[in-house]
Amino acid sequence: GSRRGRGGENWGSDKTEDPAVFTSTSLPSDPRLLATVTNAYLGTRVYRDILHVNGVYNGAAGDTHRADIPSPVSVRMTVPGAESLAETFTLNTRTGTFSHVLQAADYTATHQIYAHHSLVHLMAFNITIRRAAHATQPITVQLQSPFVPEIWIMGGTFYVYGKTRVPEVEGGPRPTVHMLWTPVPQALTLHGEERERSWEFLTAVAESEEEVKRSYSEGLALITAGSLHSSHTRAWAALWGDCCLDLDGPLPLRQALYGCLYYLLSAIPPRGSPAFLFHGISPGGLSNGTRGEDYWGHVFWDQDTWMFPNILLFYPEAARAILEYRIRTRAAGPSSSAATGREVCPEEIYGAQEIHITGDVLMAFEQYYCTTQDRKLFREDGGWKLVGAVAQYWCSRMVWSEEEQCYHIRGVMPPDEYHYRVDNSVYTNAVAQRSLNFAADVARDFLIPVPEEWVDCAKKVKVPFDAEKKYHPEYDGYIPGEPVKQADVVLLGFPLMHPMSSEVRRNDLEMYEPVTETAGPAMTWSMFAVGWLELKEVQRAQSQLNKCFSNIMEPFKIWVENSDGSGAVNFLTGMGGFLQAVLFGYTGFRITRSSLRFDPAFPDDVNKLKVTGISYFGNKLTFTITKEELRIKVTTSPRDPWAPPLEAVLEESGQRFPLCEGQSVSFPTAAGWIQRSSAETF
Repeated sequence: GSRRGRGGENWGSDKTEDPAVFTSTSLPSDPRLLATVTNAYLGTRVYRDILHVNGVYNGAAGDTHRADIPSPVSVRMTVPGAESLAETFTLNTRTGTFSHVLQAADYTATHQIYAHHSLVHLMAFNITIRRAAHATQPITVQLQSPFVPEIWIMGGTFYVYGKTRVPEVEGGPRPTVHMLWTPVPQALTLHGEERERSWEFLTAVAESEEEVKRSYSEGLALITAGSLHSSHTRAWAALWGDCCLDLDGPLPLRQALYGCLYYLLSAIPPRGSPAFLFHGISPGGLSNGTRGEDYWGHVFWDQDTWMFPNILLFYPEAARAILEYRIRTRAAGPSSSAATGREVCPEEIYGAQEIHITGDVLMAFEQYYCTTQDRKLFREDGGWKLVGAVAQYWCSRMVWSEEEQCYHIRGVMPPDEYHYRVDNSVYTNAVAQRSLNFAADVARDFLIPVPEEWVDCAKKVKVPFDAEKKYHPEYDGYIPGEPVKQADVVLLGFPLMHPMSSEVRRNDLEMYEPVTETAGPAMTWSMFAVGWLELKEVQRAQSQLNKCFSNIMEPFKIWVENSDGSGAVNFLTGMGGFLQAVLFGYTGFRITRSSLRFDPAFPDDVNKLKVTGISYFGNKLTFTITKEELRIKVTTSPRDPWAPPLEAVLEESGQRFPLCEGQSVSFPTAAGWIQRSSAETF
């Protein structure tokens, strides 16, 4: 396969090639870069001998990692000794299916692998051999599989179950994994009289015998009806139909967007299936996370800061599942959590000091509250308890400084992990202030008395600012020019939206851009891009975003954490940051207490941006944006007859446009916002 497409190459728009389908004539030499097939419960990398299950970890705290389960879908199709075979490997992100095709003069053999999107306990593969009209020879393909566990046979089906070896917490539960699968022969033959034949192989995985049998039977019934794979592709089609981000612009950019969305959407719970407990999203998703790999599969602030905002705008139901996971495990504090939500960070430092994570988690709750007004989550489902606990926590971490007449937060590690035990990390303190303000706002909405202390701490916490140089020092005593590992101060502008003038925003970008580690994590450059887009410096933004392309590996657009190929693989965090650069950067979307703001700006080589399926207060909206015109269409509105309709308001003229279901409004591209309309506006 080709090496990576760097930012500057072939930026012409290629209309013929489908940006959502990634095809190669060979596999990458590094197996970590193989495509992944996952759903919210099960995941694997194609051709890998293990799979992982949502929430099933092995090992005690600090050594907890995703439990490795032998994979019956790890099968490679070959035709030994065949002449002149054309071979292709394809990840089709539209159908959530990986396929391997062997094309000979007189037949085609196709192998498809997928994790069923809506029936999350199922993974499957099928083999189809189809002969050309003139041929009559029998055709045999070999199936190579490393998989040989100890098994019990249940009527033509293989069955195995086992417990994880070491619980996360001493004396804690050891999850049981049950697996049923169709045995895989060493070869399959299409006989002389047959034109075409397909063979289906099913694997079911669950945490109880009853569930695994139920899922397996459901899969078999679909195979009998000939609709197992089509029911999976229908679920993916519905997913894409409801949320998509595409543009008329450079092919590598379009491919990157489809790749990021595919890997991120693969990880979220399917619609209408609250049946299983969702355990959050780790930086490398379910296909990764074995011991010593990809952060052991733990859930960090990556989920809440980098992935969550994209999921929220498209799929609030999935966003809610992420927040429910946080509530269930009360894991607002731990920097990484596995199934129990206890702190399981291998490096001691991160746990005790990287406390900004507590605020990052709360910011996810705030964005959710502002776009859904889902009071039930806060009132009845534990959200308010978590919000109140975080507010109390921030107050407890603050120390009054007589000298400076403000509150300090001392001895922390900022997002920039090069520095630890610093005082008054500007990002940490600003996020603490935001947590406290949000907690007070929710309390007022629910008519709960607001503790004085919250208001006082929010008002008087120190947010370091250098009035002379007009920029934000990263922490007390930061010396300009000191190297920084990753996006830190730049996050004040977005996603924190900390109030500042555009002069200060520009100074922050210019101060930190040259000193930020070039080989650092991918999401850094996305955040610089968002900053430059805010200032309408589109080319500067694009040169930052182009740096991300060196983290995208060919041919299946798998992201690596660091551009030298090191770090986590299938790095969803980087993908989340990249998606935000387009979804929030190009559009100017900002979630505020009362509105969804927009203020588009995109680079010269992008002619049109189409964002399908933005969710806001139960409405679904499609935005079509060119440099001249902005068009908004409400595709569905809430079923609740009392829900106030939406309207678009233009910032400069104050003009209002009612947004009604099924109708489009358009106006010259400019800044404005979407809000609930109050009756008197009509």
